[in-house]
Amino acid sequence: MAFINLLSTAVLSVLVGQAAATAAPTDANADVLQYVNQLIGSSNGGNVFPGATLPYGMAKAVADTNSGSNQGGFTTDGSDVTGFSNMHDSGTGGSPSLGLFSLFPYAGCAGDDVNGCAYPKKTRAIPFDNSSVVATPGYFGLTLNSGVKADMTVTQHTSLFRFNFPAKDSYGQVSKPLVLMDLTDLSDSRQDNATVSVDAETGRITGNGRFLPSFGSGSYVAYFCADFSGGKLRDNGIFANSRASTAVKDLTISRSINGYPLPGGAFVRFDSPGDASILARVGVSLISSDQACSNAEAEIPSFDFDATHTAAESAWREKISPISISTTGVDNSFIVNFYSGIYRTMVNPQDYTGENPLWQSDEPYFDSFYCIWDLFRSQTPFLTVLDPATVARMVRSLIDTYVHEGWLPDCRMSLCKGYTQGGSNADNILGDAYLKGISDGIDWKLGYEAVVNDAENEPYDWSNEGRGGLDSWKSLGYIPVQDFDYKGFGTMTRSVSRTLEYSYNDFVIAQIAAGLGESNDAEKYTGRSENWENLFKQNQTSFFANGTDTGFQGFFQPKYLNQSWGFQDPLKCSNIDTNPNSVCSLQNTGAETFESSIWEYSFFVPHDQATLIAYFGGPSAYVERLNFLHDQDITYIGNEPAFLTVFQYHYAGRPALSALRSHFYIPGFFAPTDAGLPGNDDSGAMGSFVAFSMMGLFPNPGQNVYLITPPYFESVSITHPVTNKTATIRNVNFDPTYKNIYIQSATLDGKNYTKNWIDHSFFTEGKELVLTLGSLESSWGTTVADLPPSLGTYVGFGNSTTKSAGHLRRAMTFDGHRDSVFPNTMPDLGRDFKTGGAYWAEAAGKRRM
Repeated sequence: MAFINLLSTAVLSVLVGQAAATAAPTDANADVLQYVNQLIGSSNGGNVFPGATLPYGMAKAVADTNSGSNQGGFTTDGSDVTGFSNMHDSGTGGSPSLGLFSLFPYAGCAGDDVNGCAYPKKTRAIPFDNSSVVATPGYFGLTLNSGVKADMTVTQHTSLFRFNFPAKDSYGQVSKPLVLMDLTDLSDSRQDNATVSVDAETGRITGNGRFLPSFGSGSYVAYFCADFSGGKLRDNGIFANSRASTAVKDLTISRSINGYPLPGGAFVRFDSPGDASILARVGVSLISSDQACSNAEAEIPSFDFDATHTAAESAWREKISPISISTTGVDNSFIVNFYSGIYRTMVNPQDYTGENPLWQSDEPYFDSFYCIWDLFRSQTPFLTVLDPATVARMVRSLIDTYVHEGWLPDCRMSLCKGYTQGGSNADNILGDAYLKGISDGIDWKLGYEAVVNDAENEPYDWSNEGRGGLDSWKSLGYIPVQDFDYKGFGTMTRSVSRTLEYSYNDFVIAQIAAGLGESNDAEKYTGRSENWENLFKQNQTSFFANGTDTGFQGFFQPKYLNQSWGFQDPLKCSNIDTNPNSVCSLQNTGAETFESSIWEYSFFVPHDQATLIAYFGGPSAYVERLNFLHDQDITYIGNEPAFLTVFQYHYAGRPALSALRSHFYIPGFFAPTDAGLPGNDDSGAMGSFVAFSMMGLFPNPGQNVYLITPPYFESVSITHPVTNKTATIRNVNFDPTYKNIYIQSATLDGKNYTKNWIDHSFFTEGKELVLTLGSLESSWGTTVADLPPSLGTYVGFGNSTTKSAGHLRRAMTFDGHRDSVFPNTMPDLGRDFKTGGAYWAEAAGKRRM
C-alpha cells in the first residue's frame, strides 16, 4: 500500500494551478488513444497489465519481469525480463495470475551451441532499456540489454510477437537467433505432465500445461500453438532443466519434488535473419492445441503485424470514443488520468466465449471476475454506462455459470471458482443491470432464480460461492461470530462485514423482485435488508492505540449465537492500525471485517443512509463522523470500500463536501505515472473510480442512482452505444484551477434541477445537465427533497447550511499541525450524538414499523 499525508485543498489548488500552465489545447479531432497511458500502476503495487490486448481479450501479450509485484506481468521497478508471455490478468492482488507459455529470444548461443543458451527463467533474466518501453492500446514493445528488440500486438486469442536482432550476438558472432517457448506461468504453479512438441519441418510448437489459479480452488489446463515467420529455420528441439537437444522433439515433464516446477519447453533456431524480423504467432486456448492453432490461423493468417496492430487500435478507439470531453484549459495529466482509467475498465473481465471446456452452452462465457467484491462498486457500473452490450453478455455468463455450477460466482478466474470475500455480490451486479434496463438476451426470471438461490440455500463450500450461516441469518437476523454452521463450510470470520453485505444483497434482490412483480418476495427481502441494524451497538466507543478517545460512540460490533455482544476494536484493520498481528483477509485468525475496519464498514449501508444518519445522531454528526474517517486517514482510498465514502456527504445534504473530497483524492492519490495508483487496480476498479469521479457522476451500485459532482472538465459527453443518444454534463464558470468546484444551481434539459443525484435515464435518453459553479458551498442539493433515495425516512434536516467550503479552506493551519479540512460546520440539529445519541437511535426505531 502507498500512503500520502493529507494535504490541504489550499495547497492542492496551488499545485493544480501551476500544472494548468501546461494545459492541453482543445482539439475536437484528437484521437482519444493518445491519452491512454497503460503504464500507470506498473510499479508501486498497482499490478496492472500494461501490455497488448483487445477489450476483454483473452490473448494478453507483454514482457514478464521477475519483480515481487508482477501480478500483471510487466513492471517498471527495475526488475529483469524473464520472457514474453501470452495470457494475463490485471491489477490483482495475491499470487501472480496466468503469464503462460513464455517466449524468450536470443541473438545467439555461446559457441553456436544450443547448450550455450540459458533456459531456466531464473538464469536467463535480463535487464531492459527503460527508455525503450512503448505501451499503447493493442501494442507493447521494449529493447532488451542484449540488443534484441521485441514488440507485440494481439487479436482475441492470438499474440503476434516481432523480434529484431542485432547484427552480432553477445559473443561477437553473427546473430543466429534462438527463440524458446517455456512451459511456465508467472507464479510457478505448473503441475505434473506438461507437454510440448515441435515439428521438425515447420518449427510449429504445440503444448499444454496444468496450472493453479491465483485466488481460487481447483486447477486448469491451457494450450498453445506457436508458429514462426521471417527467418530461415535452422533446427529445433526441446530443453529440460538447463540442457537442450535438437535430436528430441517431444517432452512431458514433471513438476518436481522441490516446490518449483522443473524448467522445460522447446526452441527453434534460425540462420542469420539480416535486417529481417522474426515473427512468432502464438494462439492460446483452454480447449486444445488444435483449437489454439485454428484460432491463430483464423485471426492472423498472414503474420501481418501492422494490420493486426491497426485493428487492435480500432477496437479500442471504438470502445473509448463514446466519451468525449472539452480539454479547454485542463492540464494534460488530468486528461490522461481520465482516459487511462476508462481504458483499464475494459482489460478484465475476459471474454472466453467458445473456450470453456467445463460445459456446453450457447451463452457467452466471461472469466477473470477478479473479484466481484471489488468490481460491483464502480467497474461494472461504469461499463453499464459505456458498454451495456458487453455487460449484458457478462450477466448472461454469470447466470449460465449458475445454471451449470449451481451458484453465481463472487470471484472466478482461469475456469476456477475464486474465493468469496464477503457477500454474494454477483447479486449486486445483476441488480444494477436490471434496474438500469440491461436486457439484451438476458432471461431475468432465471437471473432472479439465481439471486434467490444465494439468499435461500447454503452451499457446502461457501468459501467459494453463495453465503454461509443462512440458518442464523434467517433466525437471528445477523451472522454470529463463531457461528454454529454444520450445513456449509468456510472461514469463520468476517461476521460483521458479511452481515452488512448480506443485508445489501437482500435489498438488491428485493428491487429485482419488485420489478418482476414478486411482491411477497420484495417485502421479505426488504425486511432482511434491515438486518444490519442488529449489530449496531449504540454505546460502543472507539479509542486510538494511545488510549485517546476518538470522541465517537455507536459502532457495529459482533454478536454471538446467544445474542450477547462480542468485541472488535473499531479501528482494527484500519489504515492507521499498526498492530502487526491484525489480519483482515481470509485467514482463520482474521477479523470480523474484511480488508477494512468497523469504522469504515459503519458507513456500508448503501440502501438506507437515512436510518444510518439517524443512528449516528443526525446529519451534522454524520458529516462529522465521515470527516473523521477521512481526516484521520482511517480509510484508505487504495481499497474499494473507501470509494462510496468519498461521496456519501450527498446523503447528509452536503454535496459540496463530496466534490471537495474528490478533488483531494484524485490529484493526491491518482497520478498518470508508473507509481500513480494507491493500491492494486483490481481489474480496473481503481480506473473506474477515477473515471466516474472525474466525469462527475458516481454510482451507488445496485441502485438507479448517480451522485452529482462537477466534472473535472468544462463538458463531458457520453453517447449511449444502444440508443445512440448523447448525454452531456456542462459546467458554467468552469475553472481549470479547480477553485470553482461547488454547484450553485443546475438545470436538466433546461429546467431547474435541485436534486443532488440523477438516474440512468440521463444516459439512455441523452439529457443535458448544466451545472453553474462557484467557489463557495451553496444551498443546492441540500434539502430533504434533494437527497438520494433511502429505504428509511430522513429526519433531523434543517433548511440551510452554514459556513462555506471556501471558509473551510481558510481554516487550515500550516504550522505542522492541521485542523480538519472538513470541520463540522453544520448547525446542531437536535442533540449532539456524542452526548445524546439515544435521541436519534430512538427516532430511527420509531420511524420504522
